[in-house]
Amino acid sequence: MKTTKKYEGYYCSIERVLQIIILGSICGLHDIKKILQWANTPKIHEFLIEHFGIYTIPSYSWTMKLLNIIDPVSLNDSFIKWVRSVLPETLKNIVVSFDGKAVRSTGKMKNSEQTLHIVSAHIASLGITMGQVPVSDKSNEIPAVRELIKLLNISGCIVVADALNCQKKTCDEIIEAGADYLLVVKKNQETLMDSIVAHIFDEQIQSQNNLQSEVQAYTETESEIFLSNSKMNQELQPKEGLDFDLSIENNRGRIEFRRAFVSNDISNILTSEEWRALACVGAINRQVIRNDNLSNEWHLYISSRPLSATELLRYSRDEWSVETMHWLLDVHYKEDFCRIESGNAQKNMNIFRKIALNIITEYKKEAKSKAPISSIMLDCLIDSFKILELLK
Repeated sequence: MKTTKKYEGYYCSIERVLQIIILGSICGLHDIKKILQWANTPKIHEFLIEHFGIYTIPSYSWTMKLLNIIDPVSLNDSFIKWVRSVLPETLKNIVVSFDGKAVRSTGKMKNSEQTLHIVSAHIASLGITMGQVPVSDKSNEIPAVRELIKLLNISGCIVVADALNCQKKTCDEIIEAGADYLLVVKKNQETLMDSIVAHIFDEQIQSQNNLQSEVQAYTETESEIFLSNSKMNQELQPKEGLDFDLSIENNRGRIEFRRAFVSNDISNILTSEEWRALACVGAINRQVIRNDNLSNEWHLYISSRPLSATELLRYSRDEWSVETMHWLLDVHYKEDFCRIESGNAQKNMNIFRKIALNIITEYKKEAKSKAPISSIMLDCLIDSFKILELLK
């Protein structure tokens, strides 16, 4: 790990400062002052000495100076290598979701001309962040995704991303990395979008566009909802050549019907030859009933991998996993309210928080724990030896 300025490590080494911040973050502490206050308590200080060899707790000002001189690029490289070492040997068929998040507090700071955006890659099935690239503005998110693809080992993975990243050059980068893509298509690729609509949305499907009467007939009891699955499949046969599947979820009064239509015949898709390795197009209709209100929306997709409708339903759902990680950063670490003035320190703190979340997520998987992340953080704060359990 490199620094932007020469530092000899007198008084307190950078490695010790990083350890303190990561350990405090595992406990759910989001503020540097609170982390240092926690580390300075006699019981915790004794724990840090015994198990981590941390004898000196730096002051707040010294900690901030060190955070500011840590090179975020170097730290991210170390983070990516660490994550790769704990991942399965093969990532074949693993879905990796790419998306950006604005650290909103940075847009209001004197030393920042633009709001800091951080593009992250997240593995949905494992709940682990693989890496990130900071950008100064959302408009730079497209090249940042391409840069992150080059940094990561995603061979065999399926890359999912929103319509902003539905770009021919991005598809090229994904295929060059040995992965496949599943991308949302919107009006930023209007020719492609219109062609998919013409290919999938025939008169039969158009007549099924509003299923309000059918949906309401199946919302009386949970058993009837799931029994209706086979019945609705029979009613909604797609046109010849399209694969079809339906999923129904009932979660705390929120009922979601998701219908997928997929075609692996792209001969009628205009400009298909311009999209590298394009093998599949599809559409998903989401109808959600909540508090007696029904929402109805369609999403279009392209993929370099031939997919079934069942696979499209499953893989597209994983696109939102990165949003869940962003939500955790805001809820548990209040990232959007972080008042650290230094851009380097903000970028580094984002990585430390993701390290903590990765450690907790990995522990949940290994221990088969159903406890929420907030409860595990609180357990670590109350009993410091719980941290050792997570780090085994």
